[in-house]
Amino acid sequence: VQLQASGGGLVQAGGSLRLSCAFSGFSFDGYDVYAIGWFRQAPGKEREGVSCTSGVGGSSTYGNAAKGRFTASTDDAKTKVYLQMNSLKPEDTGLYYCAENCNPHGTRGQGTLVTVSS
Repeated sequence: VQLQASGGGLVQAGGSLRLSCAFSGFSFDGYDVYAIGWFRQAPGKEREGVSCTSGVGGSSTYGNAAKGRFTASTDDAKTKVYLQMNSLKPEDTGLYYCAENCNPHGTRGQGTLVTVSS
């Protein structure tokens, strides 16, 4: 089982980024893995849940900070989960990573760093 996040970078406040979580070694179909979650960790702050996307139907739920600005989705092959982040704010800065079954303590990949400048 492998998950790998990518797509982070430096962006100005108000800008956008699209993160990708590529995964392999399991079926994202509600049997092996039923959901993929995005989390973020900023220095000095607690880990925060960003989104959770179901492998059945593809619906997503969001943490309060992400609602209205971020959109999570899957590709047709169900090998990736994307996180489209719009209207970025400096407080969105952090290490973003994806994890199986929306469990921050479960199998996860290395994160991708997002830095939003003011």
